[in-house]
Amino acid sequence: MKAALFDLDGVVFDTESQYTKFWGGQCSKYRPDMPGLEHTIKGQTLTQILDSFFSTPDLLERQKDIVAELDYFEQRMEFCYVKGFESFVSQLRAHGVKTAVVTSSNRAKMEQVYRQRTEFRTLMDEILTSEDFAESKPHPDCYLKAAARFAARPEECVVFEDSLNGLRAGRASGAWVVGLATTHSPERLKDLADEVWMDFDRRIDN
Repeated sequence: MKAALFDLDGVVFDTESQYTKFWGGQCSKYRPDMPGLEHTIKGQTLTQILDSFFSTPDLLERQKDIVAELDYFEQRMEFCYVKGFESFVSQLRAHGVKTAVVTSSNRAKMEQVYRQRTEFRTLMDEILTSEDFAESKPHPDCYLKAAARFAARPEECVVFEDSLNGLRAGRASGAWVVGLATTHSPERLKDLADEVWMDFDRRIDN
């Protein structure tokens, strides 16, 4: 393994429950006709969510309100590491493995991370955000570009993901894929991942 490529939410930081709460409120407000939508959209980018579920004529004018509320929400989020992440990354780096975050979040969101977690940049050799990709997950573009940053072949990389679209992107890139069961059950991940872990301290025997 030359490089470890980490998704952000649900992999590095335990934020998925916070997003579920936010989107639960938005969906109740704007899409009460689709109960449970906040779970359906997990792992999708903001653009994908808005285009797929908030683009009816009556909701198009509300998209700017949703984006503004999301920005306000993210400025007040708590970024707590997934259990075992820090020590796991330290071990990788001690063995010469390169590390990168590969996230669909934008640079503005990452600035919030840096303010709250001042040490975070020292844990990663590269940080790739939505502005760096031409295609969103499940397209493998993001992981192919991350591998290229290290002059590594995809098969020399390990992708760590929690979302279904993220797992599909990792698989399509040709990397070895580890699914973190922080958002979905292990059963939902096993067909899309080479290994399934509960977190960075607890691995499931396949």
